[in-house]
Amino acid sequence: MDIIDKALEFEKQKLNSLSTSDRVIIVREAKSLILGLNEIYKEKKDKEIMDIMKRLTAIKVKVEKRLKGRPLTA
Repeated sequence: MDIIDKALEFEKQKLNSLSTSDRVIIVREAKSLILGLNEIYKEKKDKEIMDIMKRLTAIKVKVEKRLKGRPLTA
């Protein structure tokens, strides 16, 4: 259950005033944690693991939006 502990610690880290490279690292780390948790979820079907994955995905999407920037308006 080491990956679950890593995921919970990842959730607690602060996400303000990050550089672009920090954002890229955070997105990659979130993706790897989500994929690792998914492997555990496939075996155990634990609802708590699914909730952790959903929260990590929300963090990942939030940071990705900031990376990509706003779309141009026509």
